[in-house]
Amino acid sequence: MSCIHFIGGEKGGVGKSVLARLLSQYFIDRHMPYQGLDADQSHASLTRYYPQFSRPLKVDRFESSDQIIELALEADRQVLVDLPAQSQRFLDHWVDDNDVLTLCAEMELPVVFWYVVDDGRDSVQLLNDFLSRYQHRLRCVVVKNRGRGSDFSELESLPALLAEDAPQQVELPALHSATLHRIDKLDFSFWAATALRDGSPKLTLMERQRTRVWLKRAYTMFDAVMASLPKAIPRPEPLGSEEATLSDLPADAERI
Repeated sequence: MSCIHFIGGEKGGVGKSVLARLLSQYFIDRHMPYQGLDADQSHASLTRYYPQFSRPLKVDRFESSDQIIELALEADRQVLVDLPAQSQRFLDHWVDDNDVLTLCAEMELPVVFWYVVDDGRDSVQLLNDFLSRYQHRLRCVVVKNRGRGSDFSELESLPALLAEDAPQQVELPALHSATLHRIDKLDFSFWAATALRDGSPKLTLMERQRTRVWLKRAYTMFDAVMASLPKAIPRPEPLGSEEATLSDLPADAERI
């Protein structure tokens, strides 16, 4: 069954692209066909690290955003959309003008929005604004990025997160910053970061070990979210009134 995953959050620098890369590697390692759509052209992380599974998307153009639905319906796959900061207005426009969430409900196509936050006050307000618009219209997972903060108490006190029907909250564990910086500097996928190859650049033994432990913890979080996804989604409330397989894997994106 297909599912659409938006990786978003209006604030920049909270770790959206890292989460998108992690979820991409998770789909590969769990043998789940997926297609990445890279709307964050300032970083272009998916097309950089997972080029065989990703293509660019222009979130400010309906014709480009339409492929999100088309890809999900043409084959069973996970469709992952990496959104840039400050792109919510474009997504709102596409969703509302085309009644996208009602269409997804009719097609029994689940939609998950992974909203990534740090522990800053602006993240709290932006999340609150997002939930006031979408909490009862799609499945939202609030991702508290431990790599971007440690005190999420103000965010956790939001009424929307204390309600009986509160969205799921998860924590993304932190990876040692120098290790993550070295992975990025070497242009490694997260599989390549853990692999040992003769005669090629590589991380140290302990850097590879840290990355493996981090991936394992992140995958445990992903497993919990994926296991909780419904087989079909209810009709959303109104607002106001090519398959990828392991045989296709590039050399640096094999299974861990």
